[in-house]
Amino acid sequence: MINSRTATARRTPWTPDSWRPRVAHQQPAWDPAELERAVAELQRLPALVQPGEIWSLRRLLAAAAHGDVFVVQAGDCAESFEDVTTEHITRRGELIARLARSVEQRSGRPAIALGRIAGQYAKPRSAPTELVNGRALPVFRGHMVNDAAPTPSARRPDAARLLQGYYRSATTLNLLRTLPTHLARPVWVSRECLLLPYDRATLRNDPASEEWYLSSTHFPWIGERTRDVEGAHVELLSGVVNPLGVKVGPTVTPEEVVELCDRLNPHGTPGRLTLITRLGSGAVHRVLPDIVAAVSAAGHPVVWMCDPMHGNTIQLPSGIKTRRVADMLAELDGWFDVLTAAGAHPGGLHLECTPDDVQECVDEDPSEVGTYRTLCDPRLDAGQALTLIHGAAQGLRRRGRPVP
Repeated sequence: MINSRTATARRTPWTPDSWRPRVAHQQPAWDPAELERAVAELQRLPALVQPGEIWSLRRLLAAAAHGDVFVVQAGDCAESFEDVTTEHITRRGELIARLARSVEQRSGRPAIALGRIAGQYAKPRSAPTELVNGRALPVFRGHMVNDAAPTPSARRPDAARLLQGYYRSATTLNLLRTLPTHLARPVWVSRECLLLPYDRATLRNDPASEEWYLSSTHFPWIGERTRDVEGAHVELLSGVVNPLGVKVGPTVTPEEVVELCDRLNPHGTPGRLTLITRLGSGAVHRVLPDIVAAVSAAGHPVVWMCDPMHGNTIQLPSGIKTRRVADMLAELDGWFDVLTAAGAHPGGLHLECTPDDVQECVDEDPSEVGTYRTLCDPRLDAGQALTLIHGAAQGLRRRGRPVP
């Protein structure tokens, strides 16, 4: 967790480069010349998403902030360059849409399908290096940075991969937009804002409004490790018109959350900011009530979203990580309890999942881990994801705002 500095620090006007003097967490050690070439090319390439799409999603998220719709954000923990194929993209788009449809069918609440897709090629890591066969190597940070193969050359950050990520994101978006709506309704795309040179290179100015937007995804989010209110990630996204998410873990204070709301949504506009809580089943009742009370008292109309996965990760003696569905359901149930008691609207569910035949998460017993293919953290299979969706639908029926 990043300990944010005080909000009394002097503010300077936002520009596309005002983030540069600030602390930039989780950045690879790029070769400067390679990075300069990649950024120059990215700045010449077309936008992947358009301002009109961004404003349409903001209007839908404003409805979620008021409790009128429910957001289903789902997809891979980390996308793979090798999986940019028609079959792979189609199956993932279909699963994301299926999860949203299931919420609607079981709760009667309209749902938004928001995919972790078309750009989720980089991941924050807890340490910059790892030991492999007794040798320290740079950690794998996702295919937009390096390769997972355990060799020094594969693990070297390669800025040319930023361009490969852009083109694969474009291919994925193009295919998603052609899928029949009965298979995959319009899927909005999202990814973590992590690699700041890439995000800066994909900023565009909308000539109609003269406002800046992040053109490489509809919905960027700031992670738990980069949510420093005075850091570079918060500064960069504070000046774009995209709807934003912020991951909030169990060590956060209510004051920090309000400070983030003040920085990222100073005008209190519904649909601008989503708080994605990732607290764990053991902390949700202890931590969340004070956060909700503080945000509500400050008058911030956020979308409340539950990520029941990251706070419930278990590391086995073998080093493999897993998550228990029972723990995720317990956190989700507690999340609904807290929001309902506070008079706040449950706005969405955030899942890492795959349609592939894997057994990375378990129902109860961690020893049941089986087929394991994820590039980073364990994902739900389709059946497990539907179990969480059914839990959310049940929460909406029993505790959520009644549908008119």
